[in-house]
Amino acid sequence: MPELPYDVTGTGPVLLLLPGGAGHPMGLDPLIGHLAPHFTVVTYDPLGLAHGRLGEPVADQRVEDWSDGASRVLAEVLGEGEEAYVLGTSAGGIAALDLSARHPARLRGVVAHEPPCVTLLPDGERLRAELIGQLESGRPATADGPTPFSVFLDHVLRPFTAYRPATGLPRLTVAAGTDSRGQLLYETAEFAARHTGGTFAEFPGGHLGTVEQPAAFADRVRRTLLG
Repeated sequence: MPELPYDVTGTGPVLLLLPGGAGHPMGLDPLIGHLAPHFTVVTYDPLGLAHGRLGEPVADQRVEDWSDGASRVLAEVLGEGEEAYVLGTSAGGIAALDLSARHPARLRGVVAHEPPCVTLLPDGERLRAELIGQLESGRPATADGPTPFSVFLDHVLRPFTAYRPATGLPRLTVAAGTDSRGQLLYETAEFAARHTGGTFAEFPGGHLGTVEQPAAFADRVRRTLLG
C-alpha cells in the first residue's frame, strides 16, 4: 500500500482536515496556523498533489477511496483508545460524510462545510448539471495542464456531486457560510443536515471561508467541536 500523504502540526486532540477541490491543501496554511494551538491538525492530501504527485496520471475519484484513506490516516496517528475530530470542506466535506457513515468508531465530532451533495435536493440532477456547467465554464486556460483545479474538474467534480450521504450520522455538523445565504450550496447544507440527522450551523465567509476568513473560521471550528 503506498505511503499516505499527510502532514501533522499543532498540539491537542487530533483534528483531521480534509481539503476541498482535488484535496490539495493550498491556501490553508493560515487556517491551520489558527487551529494548531487547539488541535493536532492532520491534513490529508488524498491524491498526494502537494506531496510530489502533481502531474502524475489520475483516475476518476471515488468518495469511498478518500474516506478509506482518511480512516487509514487516523489509524496511523491515533493512539490506542483515542478519537479524532474531522473538518471537511467542499469535496472534503463529502469525504467527511462518508467517513462518518463507514468509519465512525473513532470519531468524536465531524464538521462538513458546504458539501456539494446537490442531488439530495428536489430537482437535484438538474441542479447538479447546472453546477457542473458553471464550474467547467470558469476553467481558466492555465488549468488545461496538471493543476489541482484541472484535476478537480476532470476527476472529482462529477463523482463527488453525485454522492448521497447516509442518514442517522452521529456527532455531525453540516455547515454553510454566512456569505453563501441564498446560494445553492447553502441550501444543500441545510438539506443535508436534515437528511443525515446532523446539526446545521453557519460559519464565517462563503464557500471559501477557510481562506477568506481563516481566523474567524478556525474559531468557529474550535467552538463547534470543543465547546
